Amino acid sequence: MRSALASGCRIWHVYGPAETTIISTYHEVNFMYQKSTIPLGRPISNYQCLICDMFDELVFIGQQGELLVGGIGVFMGYLGRDDLTTKALVTIGGTMYYRTGDLARMDNSGLIYYIGREDHQVKLRGQRIEIGEIERCLLDAQATACIVTKYGNDHLVAYVQGSNIDEEVLRIHCCSRLPLFMVPSKFIVLSQLPLNANGKVDRSRLPTPDFSSLDTTIDNHHVPNTEMEERVHDFWCEVLEIIGKRLSTTASFFTVGGHSLLLIKLYHRYQSFFSFDGRKLTISMFLQQPTIAEHARLLEGIRHTDMKLKTWTSLHIKEGNAVVSSNFKSNV
Repeated sequence: MRSALASGCRIWHVYGPAETTIISTYHEVNFMYQKSTIPLGRPISNYQCLICDMFDELVFIGQQGELLVGGIGVFMGYLGRDDLTTKALVTIGGTMYYRTGDLARMDNSGLIYYIGREDHQVKLRGQRIEIGEIERCLLDAQATACIVTKYGNDHLVAYVQGSNIDEEVLRIHCCSRLPLFMVPSKFIVLSQLPLNANGKVDRSRLPTPDFSSLDTTIDNHHVPNTEMEERVHDFWCEVLEIIGKRLSTTASFFTVGGHSLLLIKLYHRYQSFFSFDGRKLTISMFLQQPTIAEHARLLEGIRHTDMKLKTWTSLHIKEGNAVVSSNFKSNV
């Protein structure tokens, strides 16, 4: 493509769903200035594009919203499916618009940028997550194909197609490029993703992730045998809400029920108790060495001058009577 451009060829990026007669926006590609993200561009003649929130109100410049396309090419509806037509079309300012279901934003110059599919957005632990962003990150990690799904209320599961791909390598790769709340709890590597007759991933045939088989196996060689390992073990059980079980010192935090947000909670538990400098002992170090034994070694390695033991105290908010200073004078 670059060689074609060098020879004088012009490349145009066009966008549009079938419901708007295919082409709705256009943009001439310039690789000299656009090396990462190529915008959808601007509407073609006789078309209008709006980016709206869930109430069909225009969002601010740079803010994410659903892309609505209006104009001469918008279809009249789905034959025999008035229910779908009602959901797909909306009239704003006297113009009929089609809800594309695509998330987009507009910059100061009026260029529209594609973000992802609205139906690929999930909410997990109070955070809104764009699934496509996680999948693009995994494809950068030598995965030939992948799909990320929400499992239950607490987990993201990544199904990755590829060979010789290690789960911990994928986790570290994602953690270095994504916010921790977007890192999947479990990575399942498959030689081939199951496909349906249309060549799309058949979600019904994806293997069910097993979160019940916690790696709590413990033997005489893997028991906490130092004071620090015992302390770390207790912190793990507290954060993971594990009662009456002993964890192996070689078990990964992520195989005993942990996920990225719980790791943050565990890290702050360490930091509150040991008062270490977060610049010397970062959360990524605990991520890359995710066992009790490794956490204990990291904490043991801190100089005692940097570690002042203190007890953990919780914040309690109580109601009380307001006290007004006697020097206060009302101007009323």
